[in-house]
Amino acid sequence: MAESRRAEPADDLTSNLVRAEVDGERLPSAEIASFFILLSGAGNETTRNAISHGMVALSRYPDARDKWWADFDGVASTAVEEIVRYVSPVISFFRTATKDTELRGTRVKKGERAAMFYPSANRDETHFADPDRFDVSRTPNPHVAFGGGGTHFCLGANLARVEAAAIVPEVLSRMKNLELAGPVERMPSTLINGIHSMPVRFTPARRRG
Repeated sequence: MAESRRAEPADDLTSNLVRAEVDGERLPSAEIASFFILLSGAGNETTRNAISHGMVALSRYPDARDKWWADFDGVASTAVEEIVRYVSPVISFFRTATKDTELRGTRVKKGERAAMFYPSANRDETHFADPDRFDVSRTPNPHVAFGGGGTHFCLGANLARVEAAAIVPEVLSRMKNLELAGPVERMPSTLINGIHSMPVRFTPARRRG
């Protein structure tokens, strides 16, 4: 597609990418292909699994669901952040130390690799009161599910927030009394906290008209 857009540009994302320049040079097709692989993975796997796990949490904690549903717009922003914290759709990433440093008494030398486990950070009792509780009105909520800030902060964070806030009410309005109907089967992964299958039961909402 990149090669095709180089020959015949269109009004689309791929055409913008083939025209883009980094330090005076245009991106090779291989890097553009890698970008779309990243987009399909980071922009799909993480968000859909956060929403799926969010539905599990809302089913297991009906008080939290009712609290959100009673004032959806007023609670939506904190509820979405709590879903992302509680779920932590990305399990781990690795970073390489660029200089000698020390983290809570542990020395890390330049060039050494360190693993970051987001579910652990997002359940840190020194930062979160009752961290294992699913609280849709939790504030403040200094989770690091989108990264800890800086150059590695998730580029799609705001899109993920909008998607979750849009999809959850659609599901709950179409599937009344949604509840789990069997065990939740997780994906075997050290990277993505994903759901392979999740049987549910619900009452179909009546369609208008």
